[in-house]
Amino acid sequence: MAADPSSPTPTEPADGRNSGRGGRLTLWGVAILLVAVSVFGGHHTSDGTTPQASRAGGASATVPSAPSAIAQPDASGTGRPDASATAEDDPDEAGTELPRSTPTRLVIPKISVDTPFTTLAIGASGRLEPPPADDTNLVGWYAKGAAPGEKGTAIIAGHVDTTTSAAVFANLDELKHGDRFTVERADGRDADFVVDAAETFAKDDFPSKRVYADAQRPEVRLITCAGAYDHSAKDYTDNLVVFAHLV
Repeated sequence: MAADPSSPTPTEPADGRNSGRGGRLTLWGVAILLVAVSVFGGHHTSDGTTPQASRAGGASATVPSAPSAIAQPDASGTGRPDASATAEDDPDEAGTELPRSTPTRLVIPKISVDTPFTTLAIGASGRLEPPPADDTNLVGWYAKGAAPGEKGTAIIAGHVDTTTSAAVFANLDELKHGDRFTVERADGRDADFVVDAAETFAKDDFPSKRVYADAQRPEVRLITCAGAYDHSAKDYTDNLVVFAHLV
């Protein structure tokens, strides 16, 4: 199950918006509590074996049997992906930031993702609640952080599998540097992103500041579970994070 966050849930002002630059709490301010973005696993068959779920391209993925979660973060990291693993910051390449608007659909052509959004919030437990576990084609956006296309770091989480089958981010590990995806928004404007890097982190060595730090340009993190499934811990060993920026 998800570990308890190591910092308290942020206190929201009376108008319902978090404090911080632009009227919202910066992502680094909530980095520690974002530890608990849960991405639920699948289920065992009646004989205790692990079923297989089809993936795009004919590959198969093991569907494990219990919930998994983002690893306990630490205080290390630079707040940005390593320069060796990402595109150089190029003012001519970076897109002009967009005003705040609710995301409505995530479209990733390379891995055949075309999915609606739900909003994610911090629950009573102090954890960021995951998307509903019974919907295989749904992603969640942390609604108190930056919106995709807005200046800052937008967080999008999705299941790798559910209790019934592979889910929306089953093939997220296929995204590579230079791949593109789009977030459609309620204001009718599309936010187009290019992938800087896709990296897998062990949950017990998760670089919180690097993943969640508030960016100085519009950026997105796509997050799901990865690695082997630890049956004794009932959790995945790793998390996959895709770093991307607006173009």
